[in-house]
Amino acid sequence: MGIFENFITTIVVLVLVSHQSLESSPLSLTTDKEALVSFKSQINNPSVLPTWDQNLSPCNWSGVSCDRLGRRVVGIYLSGLRMTGPISPHIGNLSFLGSLELQNNQLTGELPHQLGNLVRLRSLNVSFNGIGGVIPSNISRCEDLRTLDVTNNMISGKIPREISYLTQLQVLNMASNRLSGNLSPFLSNLSSLTNLNLGTNNLGGPIPNEFSQFMNLKYLDLTINNLSGIVPPSIYNMSSLVYLALASNELAGELPENIGFTLPNLLGFNFCFNRFTGTIPLSLHNLTNIQIIRIAHNLLHGSIPPGLGNLINLEMYNIGFNNIVGDLNFLEHMTNSTRLNFLAFDFNLFEGVIPWSIGNLSKELSKLYMGGNDIHGTIPSSIGELRALELLNMSYSSISGEIPSEIGELRELRVLGLAGNNISGKIPVSLGDLRFLTKIDMSKNNLVGNIPKSLGNIQSLSSIDLSDNMLNGSIPTEIVNIPGLSAFLNLSQNHLTGSLPLEIGSLEKVAVINISDNMLSGNIPMSIGECKSLEQLSLARNMLSGPLPDTLESIRGLEILDLSSNQLSGSIPFDLQNLQSLQLLNLSFNYLEGEIPTDGVFADPFKVHLESNQNLYVCCKNPRKSEKKLTSVYIIVTIVVAISLCFAIGLIYFVRRGKGRVNSSIESLRAQPQMVSYEELRVATDNFNEENLIGRGGFGSVYKGIIQGVAVAVKVLDTATANSRKTFLAECAALRLLRHRNLIKLTTVCSSINSKNEEFLALIFEFMSNGSLDDWISGKRSQANGVALDFCDRLRFAVGIASAIDYLHNETEVPVVHCDLKPSNVFLDSDMTPKVGDLGLAKLLLDTDSKMSLSSTHALRGSIGYIPSEYGYGEKPSTAGDVYSFGILLLELFTGRSPTHETFFGGLSLTSWVQMHFPTDIDQVLEFDLLQEMNNYFDEGKSSRTQNHCDCLITVLGVGLSCAAESPDARIAIRDALHKLKDVEKKLQKYHELVVDHVEERGLHIRHASSV
Repeated sequence: MGIFENFITTIVVLVLVSHQSLESSPLSLTTDKEALVSFKSQINNPSVLPTWDQNLSPCNWSGVSCDRLGRRVVGIYLSGLRMTGPISPHIGNLSFLGSLELQNNQLTGELPHQLGNLVRLRSLNVSFNGIGGVIPSNISRCEDLRTLDVTNNMISGKIPREISYLTQLQVLNMASNRLSGNLSPFLSNLSSLTNLNLGTNNLGGPIPNEFSQFMNLKYLDLTINNLSGIVPPSIYNMSSLVYLALASNELAGELPENIGFTLPNLLGFNFCFNRFTGTIPLSLHNLTNIQIIRIAHNLLHGSIPPGLGNLINLEMYNIGFNNIVGDLNFLEHMTNSTRLNFLAFDFNLFEGVIPWSIGNLSKELSKLYMGGNDIHGTIPSSIGELRALELLNMSYSSISGEIPSEIGELRELRVLGLAGNNISGKIPVSLGDLRFLTKIDMSKNNLVGNIPKSLGNIQSLSSIDLSDNMLNGSIPTEIVNIPGLSAFLNLSQNHLTGSLPLEIGSLEKVAVINISDNMLSGNIPMSIGECKSLEQLSLARNMLSGPLPDTLESIRGLEILDLSSNQLSGSIPFDLQNLQSLQLLNLSFNYLEGEIPTDGVFADPFKVHLESNQNLYVCCKNPRKSEKKLTSVYIIVTIVVAISLCFAIGLIYFVRRGKGRVNSSIESLRAQPQMVSYEELRVATDNFNEENLIGRGGFGSVYKGIIQGVAVAVKVLDTATANSRKTFLAECAALRLLRHRNLIKLTTVCSSINSKNEEFLALIFEFMSNGSLDDWISGKRSQANGVALDFCDRLRFAVGIASAIDYLHNETEVPVVHCDLKPSNVFLDSDMTPKVGDLGLAKLLLDTDSKMSLSSTHALRGSIGYIPSEYGYGEKPSTAGDVYSFGILLLELFTGRSPTHETFFGGLSLTSWVQMHFPTDIDQVLEFDLLQEMNNYFDEGKSSRTQNHCDCLITVLGVGLSCAAESPDARIAIRDALHKLKDVEKKLQKYHELVVDHVEERGLHIRHASSV
């Protein structure tokens, strides 16, 4: 028996040795080499792998690691090489591979399912590429996997259940993709997990209670998704957590009072942009090691609890945009936080004076946001002790007194916001010592005296807003000689005198100049034509005289020119009609004479205002005979174009709290992995076939295309149009940062060269298969599909649109004004979900510190009928203007009539027409199909349902009228409108549930049981 056992043992050993020999043979290394050669052949730029010489052993290739004997490839490390193209499926032949590191490239295609063959794989990192498709389910075969990182790609679909089989997984990073579906409890099977990052996706539903089973989890990031509901209490008991981030979702509930005890190891806490209520838990301030507390943009109330003095390691404390009350004495306790570099408590209900102790805050403090409160008193001179401060925002409070000269000690300051206060006195000369300053906003105060010449010392300034004060004297030459001034110069609504500096032409980079509403005299300098980047110029309501400079024609990108209410004389230069970008020309109330040009902007009387110029005439007719015709052509209902957007927005700091950074150049966009090539778009649109053309406008054309099997809308910008590149960058940045289920989503971009060797710019959006809301209201879609919109459909659309506008107004870092809300800018996806589009008007531009701010270096144009009357009187775009547009849209949605319908003339408007029949005769204004629906209920004897719907309709129309009130002060806020519409929705839902219960008892079926 012993001999037999020895024999068997010998055979087994020989077999194993033979097997090992075969696996480690040169033949196996040859197989590995072939797989690597295939990998190289698949990428589009193989030159990035110069050492991959087939005459050498792959163990000598850069980025390749072999085992100790040099017989098998065990690691590939090729990060940051800018490789493009797909990952070869032959990668699955590297059977001994333990690490595959391909992060920070520009790889495309899909993850090959052959990755499942790599059973020895411990680390897979393909983050920061452009990989699409889905996660292959057979990844579960890599049972030894410890790290799976696919961050920042375009991977879609649901998280496969098979991932839960990777029980050795410690790090799972899938952030910044397009993952959808609800968070599933099966992920809790990953018992070894320490890091879970699913942020910036489209994941919905509640957070599973099972997540509390992650006994070793230290890092949990679910930010920027569509998660809803209450956070399970068990999540707050995950004592191993070091970082917990649930920001930018729709989560609600209160923060537990004992959170500081149940999460004792917490260093980072980010719950911003949700709907949390209640107070700040006292125990949160017991976490003496915590570094980050971010709970801004919620519905928290109460006061700041004691204990701030315990947080000696605190680096960021952000409680802005809540309803927190109290005085500012808590700042005295924060002096113990010597590492604090970010402090924000803006837009709350704080009151009282700024304590002297503010100067004792951390010497590392770089950003301080405290505006939007009821803070009064003066700015203490101790503010000058915060020498590391880069951003100071005290705007929109009730601060009075003078600006202390010590503010000139803040030598690192980049952004200074003091707008909307009661600050008086002179602008301190010491501001000129702030050599790194890029933005100044002191608008809407009571400042007096001259504009200090010392501001000219700040060569880095990109924008200056001193509007709406009582400044006097002349405009210093030093101001117009600042070389960095590129965004805007706003000196409007002051008491400035003298003439425009002859050197104004030095502002060759500036986009907006507004010096309206002053007392300037003299001629407009000919040098104004040197301002080649100018897009908006307003010198209205001064005492300027002389002729219009011929050099205005040189400003090819000019979009708005307002020289109204001056004493200008002479003729209108015919070259102005060559300014193809010009959208508004206001020369009214001057002394101009002669022939009116007829081409270009002059061909559209809605864009030109020439009234009260007595001696102008059309063509070559006598001025007196043409006066009546001139009046009928040019004195029309004022078409509102938001001339002063960037003057109203000024120094707003849009994305300022960890929302990421966006580069402002085409080159930086090329570094983004989501870019697609011109060739891909050409193929996707069948060579931009006219049959795929969806629409065409002033911006360019929109085509339907297919990319990786998914339908998309390709918006091709007309690069011949002035500032198309800036439009591309700004719209791209804005759309990437705004995330809401009712906002249209930018999926990718393209900056390339077309087949004619011309610049090619395109934005690629999710495809809206059901067209625009305008198509449905007008009947184009309903006639084609044979389906009409019912009451529940219209209400659901209204709620969705209101939710999007509420998000823009109340849930971004600062209110964002859409400015062109109308049915043709609302689109419907395959599920008939409404999505507000055309957000390129809210443009994001970068300052020199790569921090984003909302700007308006492009004209912000509304549409006839949807813009409020106050815009016609020079009022700046506001959230109230959007509310007006929403009110008109809401009335149109339920009446079927647009505000420009032919029946509205002679003082009768959409709002006055509805008001005449409100609330007793609303059947006179309802859209035909909607009225038919009501009549059907009545004919069928469903009087209770008819009454229920009538009550709801009255409420909805009432909301529309309240939003579309003539006076901005009389309009309700969009959030109030949203709540009212949601209440109607709930009322209908409750009624339908009762009907369903009643009908189901009789075995019947009704069509609209769940349509709300």
